Amino acid sequence: MDYGDARTGIAVSDLTATICGEALTIEEHDMRNAARRIALTAAEKNVSRIVLGLPLNMDGTEGPRAEKSREFAKLLTDESGLEVLFRDERKTTVDAHRILSENGKRMKKHKKNVDAVAAALILESYLREPKR
Repeated sequence: MDYGDARTGIAVSDLTATICGEALTIEEHDMRNAARRIALTAAEKNVSRIVLGLPLNMDGTEGPRAEKSREFAKLLTDESGLEVLFRDERKTTVDAHRILSENGKRMKKHKKNVDAVAAALILESYLREPKR
């Protein structure tokens, strides 16, 4: 997941937990409402855990955005009962913009898809981890 103040990108793996099977974006400005909507989506899709991007500073330290993600993770756990794992999300949005550009999407259209692509990159990074 790529949490944002207005939009949150969500990616769900395939049944074998090998690749990203679906990616979408929800628009929600209220953190608690976003957590509720995501908990419902997780239940519908039989999700067993949530991987949430942790926006670290380039030097690896945590700033205000990381703190907000940790707060959101708590709400997600409260709403869904699922474990929330964190994944370093540095540069995922930049990479998502690059991928969209390389696939012919104009910058104006990126806003609609960039969070879903970033969420897919976060999920795929987690799925490649050998210790999962």
